[in-house]
Order: sequence, then C-alpha cells, then structure tokens
Amino acid sequence: MDLSATGEPVVVQEDTHVHVGLDLRPGTLTLTQDGKDFAAYHALVKFASAHGAPWAAEEVKLSAKGPDGAPVALTVDLLNDTWDGPRAGVPGPIWKVVALAATSAGDVGITYASPNRP
Repeated sequence: MDLSATGEPVVVQEDTHVHVGLDLRPGTLTLTQDGKDFAAYHALVKFASAHGAPWAAEEVKLSAKGPDGAPVALTVDLLNDTWDGPRAGVPGPIWKVVALAATSAGDVGITYASPNRP
C-alpha cells in the first residue's frame, strides 16, 4: 500500500464519542431477561464527553447467544432519564464491563470512575 500522512491529529473535546469493544470470555457473563438466559460474548461501550464535561458511559451494547444458540443484541442504557447520573437498577456485572472498557479507553485520554449506584 502506498500511503503518506501529515499533520498532528487531535481529538476535539466538544461532543466527543468513543466506542470501546471488548471480547468477553464465554461463560463469564450471563444476562437474564424475561426468564431467559443469554450468554454474552462481546460488549461495545459508548462513552461521551460533551463540551469538555467529564467522560460518562452512556450505554453498553451486548452481543449474546440465546437459549436456542441464536445470536441476539441487548442494549443497556447507563444514564438516567435526565442524563445527570447513573440509571438505577443496572446490575453490578454490567458496571464491571464498563470499568474494563474504561481501562482500555485510557489510551485515548478517557478517565472514568464507576458511579455510586443507588
């Protein structure tokens, strides 16, 4: 490939979004919805920082296999309805996935602390 590049790329802090994908070890995260178990194998965590505000985790999209082995996608909203804090009732293991993603995202300047959950 013949490629050249110039410049010094800079991430703009206004309304910046970062998506961090994680492959999960099979069998380490089981999600239960409507009495059905789903084995998660991949997570995509969306972080955002609007207008220089601290980074926040907005959502986690999880790829999983259902009881029948068919792939499904589940989305967990992490912010409450007023977007000023964590959503109540998000299970602890989901926050652990977010913390793992935040550790991976540290390379792009994200600093993140898990919220104090109600």
